[in-house]
Amino acid sequence: MGGCFSKPKPVEVKVELSLLEKEKEMDGLSPNGKASPFADCRPNGALGHGSDDDSNPFPLYQKSRDYVEASVCHVKDLENGQMREVDLGCGRALLIKEHGEFSAMGHKCPHYGAPLVKGVLSKGHVRCPWHGACFNIATGDIEDFPGLDSLPTFQVRVEKEKVIIHANKQALQSQKRSKPMARCSAVINSNTGFSHVVIIGSGPAGLVCAETLRQEGFTDRIVMCTMDRHPPYDRPKLSKSLESTAEQLRLRSIDFLQEHDIELLTEKEAVAIDVKTRSVTFEDGLRMEYRKLFIATGSKPKLVNYKGKDVRNVFYLRTPEDANSIARLANNKNAVIVGTSFVGMELAAALTDKAHSVSVIGIESVPFKKALGEKVGKAIMKLFEANRVKFYMLNEVSEMIGHHGQLKEVVLKSGKVLRADVCVIGAGSIPATGFLKQSGIHMDSKGFVTVNKLMQTNCDGVFAGGDMVIFPFPPRNNKKVNIPHWQMAHVHGRVAALSMMGRATEIKTVPYFWSAMFGRTIRYAGYGDGFDDVIIQGDLDDLRFVGFYTRSEEVVAVASMNYDPIVSRVAEVLGSGKTIKKRDVETGDISWLIDKGS
Repeated sequence: MGGCFSKPKPVEVKVELSLLEKEKEMDGLSPNGKASPFADCRPNGALGHGSDDDSNPFPLYQKSRDYVEASVCHVKDLENGQMREVDLGCGRALLIKEHGEFSAMGHKCPHYGAPLVKGVLSKGHVRCPWHGACFNIATGDIEDFPGLDSLPTFQVRVEKEKVIIHANKQALQSQKRSKPMARCSAVINSNTGFSHVVIIGSGPAGLVCAETLRQEGFTDRIVMCTMDRHPPYDRPKLSKSLESTAEQLRLRSIDFLQEHDIELLTEKEAVAIDVKTRSVTFEDGLRMEYRKLFIATGSKPKLVNYKGKDVRNVFYLRTPEDANSIARLANNKNAVIVGTSFVGMELAAALTDKAHSVSVIGIESVPFKKALGEKVGKAIMKLFEANRVKFYMLNEVSEMIGHHGQLKEVVLKSGKVLRADVCVIGAGSIPATGFLKQSGIHMDSKGFVTVNKLMQTNCDGVFAGGDMVIFPFPPRNNKKVNIPHWQMAHVHGRVAALSMMGRATEIKTVPYFWSAMFGRTIRYAGYGDGFDDVIIQGDLDDLRFVGFYTRSEEVVAVASMNYDPIVSRVAEVLGSGKTIKKRDVETGDISWLIDKGS
């Protein structure tokens, strides 16, 4: 901490907000003392630029123990379009120069802590190198997902050709902030069976919907219902970090939700929706009427048929408790994974340092063949085999055999018998929409709810988003697609909330996905469904590569390992509406895509 303060406290939005009135005069100034073009889009709680000409630019806070001020570089040290991580003594900040203006904000992505200096700076925002989240450099506000929080911003001024940053110490330590949210002004009895907005599901779509409503000034009742017993948590980590508890994975605490008047009802399973009476019925008999309804129940594991369904220690990974049980039962024992989905493969990787043996059963010849192509799939398969994972491909489970009710063997349709003490089935998923069959809400033949570009269903006042929907995707001429990505669910939640409030906003994002195995991460951006070719640059054997997925003569998606920030850079290009031609990436020269910033 460098002695800056002895007891760091969590950053509070209220602290930052109270500064706005006191520093209003300084907030609209750029380093040259002129009005900043961003003065009208200041973040909620962010601090703006100071004036180069003012000999005492921060009279109110110059001696405050809550603030630090430091000269971080010479004015000529950064060129336009460059970023630098700078040390202020009790924390670090990201210094940015774009269009001759300096700005400073938190240096870590609030999602997983990625160093933003390694990300992509473009057109007033920085894109995270790991998972593609975007942050406005003037306000710090999150503009694209994943993640829930925004970044703090700090005042910058130039004095005698030195760049000086004035920052709140708590914000430097926290490296994140929540946008201010409205409170519920309605007088509410929690037993009342009516809510202006009912949200079914507490995943990223449901949570972002609720928070966006409050951020945008919605002051009526919001009730979020979930089958889970826990507050919202980071589900993608379940298959990567098996021993993590719900507390360690949580996205928002009960206290946070209560503070912002987002009511959470746990262990509530919706069993029916009546769109005529605008009501939801739950398994325990509770009936709740709504004015607006957002359905975001996600997906559920695809069931596998086999003999021996009564045998114990066979799991479909759904909860932190499932993950904890799998890790415990696999310790020095034999683990079998059924399915080569991303979840199944992540589980296999996570178990290699715990289990005596790990076996994977897949129906395809190569893992990830449909998503990433055969070449990439084979390279990843070799990585697993080098880490003691045994594959049984082009195969399926026939029977689970137990001893005293506990799993001991898995029998394959080929006749092969595998020793097994624990088995996890990760053979894909299906939409969790069975309860909607009699509702009148339109679904396709696979059970996906159909929505328009505003996330509206065919029923008045009913919206849906996340893994359970098909929606019009602009880069594919508004073809209805399903993109079951954690990041995309965030986007759906925001679009639905704005639509409910009459502020129609269409989806403007590039799908972004990631998967982690053996300390390596696959990053993927775009929508590659139906790709007809893969252009590989780099070294597949060394797992340092980038793959461009093409349809006809156009790049529609990109995947990489150990090639940051190229996936975020491609996402930036595609997100700007530009196209990347196949011929552009076939030459082997992709230097134009690689960030050369500081």
